[in-house]
Amino acid sequence: MPNSQSDLKQRISKLANPDMAALLTGIRHGIEREALRINPNGTLAQTPHPQVLGAALTHDWITTDFSESLMEFITPAETDPQVTMDQLFDIHKYVYANIGDEKLWPMSMPCFIQHQDQIPLAQYGTSNIGKMKTLYRTGLKNRYGSMMQAIAGVHFNFSLSGDFWQQWLVKEDGSEVTQDDISAAYFAMIRNYRRFCWMIPYLFGASPALCGSFIKDKNTTLPFEQLGKGTVYLPYATSLRMSDLGYTNDAQSGLYICYNELDNYVASLRKAIHTPSTKFEKFAGKIDGKLQQLNANVLQIENELYSPIRPKQPTLPLEKPTDALAARGISYIEVRALDVNPFSPVGIELEQFYFLDVFLLYCLLAPSADLNNDTFRETEVNLRTVVEQGRQPGLSLLQNGEQVAMQQWAKQIFDSLGEIAAILDNVHQGDNFSRAVEAQWRKFADPDQTPSARILSLLKGQQLDNAHLALQFAEQYKQQMQRADYRRYHTDYFVQQAEKSWHKQQELEQQDKLSFEDFLADYFVDNKTDIAI
Repeated sequence: MPNSQSDLKQRISKLANPDMAALLTGIRHGIEREALRINPNGTLAQTPHPQVLGAALTHDWITTDFSESLMEFITPAETDPQVTMDQLFDIHKYVYANIGDEKLWPMSMPCFIQHQDQIPLAQYGTSNIGKMKTLYRTGLKNRYGSMMQAIAGVHFNFSLSGDFWQQWLVKEDGSEVTQDDISAAYFAMIRNYRRFCWMIPYLFGASPALCGSFIKDKNTTLPFEQLGKGTVYLPYATSLRMSDLGYTNDAQSGLYICYNELDNYVASLRKAIHTPSTKFEKFAGKIDGKLQQLNANVLQIENELYSPIRPKQPTLPLEKPTDALAARGISYIEVRALDVNPFSPVGIELEQFYFLDVFLLYCLLAPSADLNNDTFRETEVNLRTVVEQGRQPGLSLLQNGEQVAMQQWAKQIFDSLGEIAAILDNVHQGDNFSRAVEAQWRKFADPDQTPSARILSLLKGQQLDNAHLALQFAEQYKQQMQRADYRRYHTDYFVQQAEKSWHKQQELEQQDKLSFEDFLADYFVDNKTDIAI
């Protein structure tokens, strides 16, 4: 530990060098926020994805995830978090203006859904790639059930500039910094994120409760307590979305995806995509002439792997994500452990940007040994512990095989976070980063300040069901958006983007030459495509 702390101190000092620190202004962010469309009474909207919003298949900013009712809003990469927040706000405003009396569900866990057949699968037109996207979702429904897929989250995309990497990774012999060097540094960050990501649900988890209907067909030994007419909760839980009840995949529990180097990561992920599953072979073949999944392997495609973080590289035409990573390395990382923030109309707050920048830089700076089966399992145990009982007094976690008080470990990390925040504040000529770190530390000092505790306090204080509290937020945010002005864009811009997306979808549909089944056969032989599934 002393050597590790010494190495960390040296790296923080290196980062503080004015020439080095100046390159931190090149950090770029993007957000992907998911939200269910609901009816005024809170039930899931059964209407198709509104045509006025554009084609979900090809729109850059407004699309759907698993369901026609599960929307996804995407912002481009920007260096200024306020610009990203404004873009996200404008997307929300345009959507609210075009969904009639429907609203957006402001929480991660689903609304009033009695049966999974009430969750309509997303549709993407008549092109082969559009049909493939829907068939992939059919496979997800068959494998895991639609309820799990209706859970919403927020993904935080983060990258450091090429200039930063060239200076940060400069070699003593003067040789050129390569993309392989950059990918290796990103993987070191990813491994540390896995080690420390228990902190994310503690600080930002906002799903300690859920509707009882969500677990009625699930076997669970979790000691749930009841609230209101139909809400269940765990007293010290932070993010049930991240629990075994939430968006997880027990069929993947035996997989070991390697995060030690790029080649092994790609190879282990490809192996999972090509490993037959005895559990999923029952969905092979057709029902009423329709395929029930893309294939009968452990993973249909890369996207099916659940992970709280992913290495990413934008794809070129006719290219799969693993092919892109193998060819050009890591371009950015996607943090996937964030609950929808119910206290924000857009699902995330500006302060979270500033803290996550500091936290991810800490993950870069801290020494990062390779993960093996045991150390990887330790990260999983810690994450599950905090997800289910993170606010329990005196909670302990595993650190290198030994029990350590969570509070003690957090204090050690936050001491370094404060130093990194000061560097960022200095280069940005403000105090946003230090203030964000201080605000998050107050949650460790007082667990009642965490979003999960605040949610439970509201539920108990008002004797409300989880869903009725969400409805209050949903109505408040709809009215707020209707009154607000656009910040960066305007209606005409979104209309143009929608029209552009429809034209692009029509072009894809006109270009198809193969039957759908021949297309699928070609797809898995060539292992490539240019549209995210």
